[in-house]
Amino acid sequence: MKEKFLSLYNSSIAREGSKELLEYLVKSDFFTAPSSTKFHSSYEGGLCEHSVHVYNRLVNLVENEFGDDYQNHYSLETIAICALLHDICKINTYVTEYRNSKVNGEWTQKPYYTVKEKLPYGHGEKSVFIIQNFMRLTADEAMAINWHMGGFDDRVKGGSYSISEAFDKFDLCVLLHVADLQATYLDEERG
Repeated sequence: MKEKFLSLYNSSIAREGSKELLEYLVKSDFFTAPSSTKFHSSYEGGLCEHSVHVYNRLVNLVENEFGDDYQNHYSLETIAICALLHDICKINTYVTEYRNSKVNGEWTQKPYYTVKEKLPYGHGEKSVFIIQNFMRLTADEAMAINWHMGGFDDRVKGGSYSISEAFDKFDLCVLLHVADLQATYLDEERG
């Protein structure tokens, strides 16, 4: 999946700062990290794999929504930025710990992932923050990445109605959220 991700990134994203962002990704654990502790793609390389799945789903959704001239609405660069980078907030966040587990009547140490958050900035908003340290995002891109968690976002669970306004004003917010859901629930292993 790393080669697929790199190919999509390099062929689609040419914005100023994109090379430096890619260097950051390569030096980080992006290509080896899980996508979650237990919810989906919770294995080595799961984060990269999930990002590629979201890219494939987002291309299909945008094309289905806007037809053959979909690139007049959202460029492949915008689609790639949103899909491939929406979860970079997870970089250097997961650590492996061990717990005792009984297997065939014998106690053994089983590895599992847990979160050790170094920058508690939120989820989507943390991805936007990291990306914008390297390259500028359009309003559509920033809003889509910021709100890609939809109703699972802690701000929404806390009672914020901002997501409704974002979904109403920025189609890409809805499309990225749906692509993320499709990838998570239709393309990937759960728990």
